[in-house]
Amino acid sequence: MGREEEHERFDREIEAMGVRIKDADALKVRSDVFDEVTLIALYKLVHKKLISVIGGPISTGKEANVFYGEHDGRGIAIKIYRIRTANFKAMTEYLAGDRRFANVRGSRKGIVFAWTKKEYSNLARAHDAGIPVPEPLAFDRNILLMEFLGCGEAPYPQLRNAEIEDYGAVYRQVLDYVERLYREARLIHADLSEYNILYHEKPYLIDMGQAVTLDHPRAPAFLIRDIRNLNRYFSRYCDVLDEKEIVEAITGTGRRGP
Repeated sequence: MGREEEHERFDREIEAMGVRIKDADALKVRSDVFDEVTLIALYKLVHKKLISVIGGPISTGKEANVFYGEHDGRGIAIKIYRIRTANFKAMTEYLAGDRRFANVRGSRKGIVFAWTKKEYSNLARAHDAGIPVPEPLAFDRNILLMEFLGCGEAPYPQLRNAEIEDYGAVYRQVLDYVERLYREARLIHADLSEYNILYHEKPYLIDMGQAVTLDHPRAPAFLIRDIRNLNRYFSRYCDVLDEKEIVEAITGTGRRGP
């Protein structure tokens, strides 16, 4: 079966589920992403009436593809982890040190399913703590549905591409998020950079699959790396605080007065 025939078959299967393909030309990667496992997960989410429209890709990557979608007229992001190309080894290391998923073993597929659940759980904890992240809506197998952060069908820009008037204020906001994530959600992002922060009037944290709980053996190192990445980026535009002092303030490990 040729690629065009494969695309037509895919469109028929999706539309048979009652989902409208909003931008067929934009779904160029669909035959690589929507394998049999993903179609089953998609079918289950559609059956629960959680997806009514699938649009074009918001972002494409080796680990996951994110598509624009709609649910009852509301924009949603459909994140699909790619089972064949996901970084199995890295995922296993993050999961193994997390008590919530320490018992996950087995196939690449099983690891990716656990990772999807992990990102849903991390987003839920951060959202419940009032931190600006995409609200998680549902997950099944390797598909995560969450709030779409954007205007119309265009996502908010990454921090590195955003127009920002006061970098110092944004820097302090992000540090506040990191502290609240640590103290209230009991999480460390573990991959924080200008690529995983969106900006529209305020910063939003995204891509939280790798975020770890505070009892993860590498949690302290991940926190330092997050702070170092933030200081590296923001130091181009504003004064930044001392890395050690930031970590001590967040964790409450600084020296106390007499």
